[in-house]
Amino acid sequence: MDGRDLVRSVKAVGSTGAAQGWRTVRAAWRRRRADVAGLTPRGAERARVPGPVRDVEPGPGGGLMRFARSELRIVVTVSGAVFWGWDGAGPEPSYALAGSSPEPDQRAVLEPDKDGAWRVVAERVTVVVSRHGAVEVCTPGGVTLRHDLPPRWWEPVGGGAARWLQRSEVSADARFFGLGGRASGPRLRDGTYRLWNTDPGHAFGPGDDPLYITMPVQMVVADAGTHLMFHDSTWDGRVTLREGEEGAGSGHDRAGTSEVRMDGGPLRCWVMVGTPARVLHTWASLTGAPALPPAWALGHHHARWGFGSDQEVRRIVLGYHEHGLPLDAVHLDIDHYDEHQVFTVDGERFPKLPVIAEELRRDGIRLVSIVDPAVKAEPGNAVYDSGTVEDAFVRDSKGRLVRGVVWPGEAVYPDFTRARVRRWWGELYEERLAKGFAGFWHDMNEPVSFAAFGESTLPRSARHDMEGRGGDHREAHNVYALGMARAGYEGLRELTPLERPFIFSRSGWAGMQRYGGTWSGDVATGWPGLRASLSLVVGLGLCGVPYSGPDVGGFDGSPSPELYLRWFQLGAYLPLFRTHASLRAGRREPWEFGAEVLEHARVALVERRRLLPYFVTLAQLAHRTGAPYVRPVWWGAPEDRALRDCEDAFLLGEALLVAPVLDPGTGRRAVQLPRGRWYDTVTEQAYDGPAQVLLDAPLSRIPVLARAGAVIPVRGDDGGLELEVWAPARGRAGGGLVVPDSADGWDEPEIERYVTRWKKKRVVVELDGRDGLSEPSRPVRVRGLGRR
Repeated sequence: MDGRDLVRSVKAVGSTGAAQGWRTVRAAWRRRRADVAGLTPRGAERARVPGPVRDVEPGPGGGLMRFARSELRIVVTVSGAVFWGWDGAGPEPSYALAGSSPEPDQRAVLEPDKDGAWRVVAERVTVVVSRHGAVEVCTPGGVTLRHDLPPRWWEPVGGGAARWLQRSEVSADARFFGLGGRASGPRLRDGTYRLWNTDPGHAFGPGDDPLYITMPVQMVVADAGTHLMFHDSTWDGRVTLREGEEGAGSGHDRAGTSEVRMDGGPLRCWVMVGTPARVLHTWASLTGAPALPPAWALGHHHARWGFGSDQEVRRIVLGYHEHGLPLDAVHLDIDHYDEHQVFTVDGERFPKLPVIAEELRRDGIRLVSIVDPAVKAEPGNAVYDSGTVEDAFVRDSKGRLVRGVVWPGEAVYPDFTRARVRRWWGELYEERLAKGFAGFWHDMNEPVSFAAFGESTLPRSARHDMEGRGGDHREAHNVYALGMARAGYEGLRELTPLERPFIFSRSGWAGMQRYGGTWSGDVATGWPGLRASLSLVVGLGLCGVPYSGPDVGGFDGSPSPELYLRWFQLGAYLPLFRTHASLRAGRREPWEFGAEVLEHARVALVERRRLLPYFVTLAQLAHRTGAPYVRPVWWGAPEDRALRDCEDAFLLGEALLVAPVLDPGTGRRAVQLPRGRWYDTVTEQAYDGPAQVLLDAPLSRIPVLARAGAVIPVRGDDGGLELEVWAPARGRAGGGLVVPDSADGWDEPEIERYVTRWKKKRVVVELDGRDGLSEPSRPVRVRGLGRR
């Protein structure tokens, strides 16, 4: 360690003081020594490829192909998903799967193909395996969607985990999306993306990668079709993408390429083919239905790192009331803890927290608590003592507790890859519930240790249970937060069985939607940060995580009134709508930015409250189908290339198209419309797509358009549910789905299906029920009749 390392280590803990800084340095040395002692050097490696096929054994849904130096099992399941695994790798065990692997499709069989290849033909996909181990995924019509070249392994001569490489080709017109939460997107340009959940240590912008949630999940969209590819390995890895280039009649097409390199773990894949809606429905059936948030979680949240006392909480809530601003939740950051210790409350500054929570609940406002995984390593700390009795904490290869440094100082970390540790942790939420908290915000769960060199996490040699299989942090790191979310969610299911848990997590992995959502992390204050916020939400939705949103205004710094307002207007149309900032940043209350911003923010908040039944419907549909609330504009027409390249607008469900303002000084902006008629929701002016139109975007609002024929559930003036219907184009019909609120319980209300059409000179709205069409029992308001 040189002097620069020492300075950086001391600075990493900032205000915790010099003594804390020296403890950080010592912990860093321990971490480095632990990795040296606990990990076997790789030494010389031997490269391997499958070689030629030797024999084939057909089986249910596919079969087994044995090559000279490897073997491949391929199975088409009844859900339409295709699995293949090399070297004996099966679908289980897997942290991504919600349960057991789906049953094989008995109709799919492995049969000979030309040139010594074999193929499996299913209803939605055909998979061809060459005699040297290349795998080709095709549409039922035989058009190639993806061509995986034979994989390559590098195996340590002395034994240990093999590294592997999988190169793939896609069509020249294909576009890549996904890979978790990426700030530069949602379309992923040429470059290398790391698969290692990371706290960047600073407020991030579009150039930062990796971030808090990485997933080996690719959504690939091309003229020929859409497919999702998932490489089910939790190890550190890198994905290098390069978009293709079409010859345009003057030369050959250059295929797009994807190169996945993993430092270990099985080489096994899942692929789903179809429309974007079908692909994500299949993905959700495989990895789990998205958790259904309580209705209040779809309103406006206000968070502060710096609520100095319970009186400050009361003051902020009173400010919302006095300014006529709706508020649904207040979040308390780590400063409400007693000396930053998780599952505690500073009794001097928050002496009446349960009383305040009850007061807020009577006003329709819930209290949400931050929960960090690090536990202060100090005897007498109740959580540390009970965790010690439970043997709950991560240990090193010699059986010693692994220690890091986080906000409370020197800390230990629960091993969430062990079932009984998850049960112990889940029971701790009883203390939070007794204090009046209704929701939970998991933070610092990559996991983070300030004592780390190079990467702020645990030593890679740290040992984890891995559900009894045993393994080290190289395998456990990316699913650490997933295990924490599971622990909290299952614990709350036991503690409050009649209520839907509300958990959102900074980090996670494939399947995290089963337990809740996420937020975009500590995004930098600035116009690039605003644009990155939208990229993250869209990208996460395409990876199966529909509930997410950014810190409105950015995490650091003080946004200009214009930037704050534009961020606020975007947030009003995202699933998680939360204002939040760091301790050292400027305030985020709307009235702090002047009278004009306050008035326009009030309009956005009132509109969010009016659209709450629509958000409830979108949440229910996401839970049942896997479709995200926020969708790229190409969602219904992935073959439209102009829409595929549109990154500055999005669909909110099927009915609304939102075009946020992402650049300063913008009074008008271009909007790419999908096919059909669209109405400006303010002026009711009609526009026909596909086309690019120029719309007014004054400071008072952002352009929002409604699809002709749409039926949107909204909140009426009396608080009841009403139907806002947008007139269909002449000669066309429309419709929409409505799912009423289930009062935050577990009952799933029936979906109401409405159809709209012209009948003579008026628009007719009918409920399509079990007994046929009938008059809706809810109030109906038809719009779009005057400006066509």
